[in-house]
Amino acid sequence: MRVLQLFVLGDMELRLQRFIRTVLLLHVCWLWSGQCLSVPFTNQQLLYVIKGQNLIPQAQIELLDGEHVVKETLDQIAKTSGTSSALAEFPHKVSDGIVTLEQQGATLKIRDYQAADAGVYTVTVPDQSGQRLSAQRTVQEYLAVHHVSVMVNVSHSVLHCMEAWGTEPTFTWLHEQVVVTEKVGRVSADGTSLYVSGTFCGHFTCVVSNKLGHSSATYTAEACESTNRSTTAVVVFLLLILTLAAASLAFILWRRHRRGYNRRERLREPYDESL
Repeated sequence: MRVLQLFVLGDMELRLQRFIRTVLLLHVCWLWSGQCLSVPFTNQQLLYVIKGQNLIPQAQIELLDGEHVVKETLDQIAKTSGTSSALAEFPHKVSDGIVTLEQQGATLKIRDYQAADAGVYTVTVPDQSGQRLSAQRTVQEYLAVHHVSVMVNVSHSVLHCMEAWGTEPTFTWLHEQVVVTEKVGRVSADGTSLYVSGTFCGHFTCVVSNKLGHSSATYTAEACESTNRSTTAVVVFLLLILTLAAASLAFILWRRHRRGYNRRERLREPYDESL
């Protein structure tokens, strides 16, 4: 019971400390600028967009109770030209059919994404003291897989698969058009390399794919001995042995038959002379 009481008291103290820390933080924000803004994008990772689809970068604007966004701007630094341009501003609505603002300016939507839309997008929100808070998100076009090739290190029985510039490529290895198993070899964690543990023979194919399709390349090693051919050779060999054995047996029986026949002929000759 004493241990349980100590645990409950410790949990209450931890919650009280968190509450005091939150109150102090809000109080400092209020005294410093009149409000405590936070303007991060919901995802900080690189954003890839397929050509022709919609580009939707979304910011997460955090406000204290009762506060509102006075002004918000969305800019783009184009990847192709490096020039900066203002795309939209809130609360002034943008509705040219291509660029729109949603969720009180937190979400920018660009219809029919093109290569020129790639670049760095910046959302900027000033607070009441004039301090400008901003967040950035890099956007690039989602590219198809191109120019797949396979390199080989024969001495170490290793195959390496390479691809030019496709976005988010995934690698799959085939041996004789069948997905490789542990019996054939081991694939590296990123899928780009195949460490062959079995016989280094036959056709090894690397298939690289993403959302826009796939491409492949094949390395051809020495031909593998076919299981069917081996089985056929064994069967033919056994038939040959059986044929030779049967011929030998037939010859032995024929020899015995001839000896018996000759012996009867010798017995008949003296008998005929006596008559």
